[in-house]
Amino acid sequence: MKMISAAVSFLRPAATAAVLVFFPLLLIGWAEQAASHPVDRSLSEPLRNPETYQAVQDISKHAQGLQTEEDSSFRLMPRVNTDQDHMNICCLHANILDFYMNNILKTRRDHVHPNMTRLKVDMNRVSEDLQSQGCNVTHYQDHHHAVEFRRKLARLAPEQGFNKAVGEIDILFMYLQDFCVVRRNATEN
Repeated sequence: MKMISAAVSFLRPAATAAVLVFFPLLLIGWAEQAASHPVDRSLSEPLRNPETYQAVQDISKHAQGLQTEEDSSFRLMPRVNTDQDHMNICCLHANILDFYMNNILKTRRDHVHPNMTRLKVDMNRVSEDLQSQGCNVTHYQDHHHAVEFRRKLARLAPEQGFNKAVGEIDILFMYLQDFCVVRRNATEN
């Protein structure tokens, strides 16, 4: 028993010294790893707001439930080549968001869904923020993706088009979240 007690009392200072030496090294390693994995800064705060995200998901899901099976077989929102400059993709989708704000969401009353008012306010803020960050939405008005989106929407009956567009607002929001960011590495140079 005395031998175990002696070993513990001998190892305790050694363990303390080891912790004091290795703990700062671990912290340095974690700090370097965190610095090597940059965090992007969103160009608009509502794009990272969990309540906005939830409102988008709820409204999109509600509108998808109103669609026919035929409506769910095609997509209004064009797929983009993600190898392009992120700011161009962001501004393209800011143009589509501007179209939503002025032609889709503005045409309906807020009673369509309980979160519609929040969605309109937050998406309006996103639109304003992106324009203040340099997105000239009219510059992208003739972009083939924006034209394709409007063309597909125009072929639908008004109620069908509204439900389809609102049902895809989650896709638009995802593009805005993913591409409307300032890369951390870009801001550190």
